[in-house]
Amino acid sequence: MIEIGMTYTVEKTVTPDMTAKAVGSGGLEVFGTPYMMGLMECAAMWCVQNELPEGKGTVGVEIASSHLAPTPVGMKVTATAEVTDVSANGKMITFKVTASDAEGLIGEGTHTRAVIDNARFLQKCNDKLARMK
Repeated sequence: MIEIGMTYTVEKTVTPDMTAKAVGSGGLEVFGTPYMMGLMECAAMWCVQNELPEGKGTVGVEIASSHLAPTPVGMKVTATAEVTDVSANGKMITFKVTASDAEGLIGEGTHTRAVIDNARFLQKCNDKLARMK
């Protein structure tokens, strides 16, 4: 059961392919904002995944985040997600997300995920591709 207050933390060591320069979101070899936000989404996904029935998953539908401080290649980053709201029908889950390195907070924000049926979602995606052929 998904409950307000549940948390999950993931961590990654920053590698050269995770930099703003490598991803094209900036020109410096520091931890890129797209990777930080992706790590926040990963923490949120795993926060609730094991509470979902077989065949269900979540997809990100909204994220708002600040990136407050740079992190160099080689330093570890941790991202934590905390459930702050679950819609009445249980289909939408909102999280507070944060990211930190050894020096402290580097980013924070909010993230919303929708609960989906994995097979139905993939079919919808494949149908879109089929229409393009």
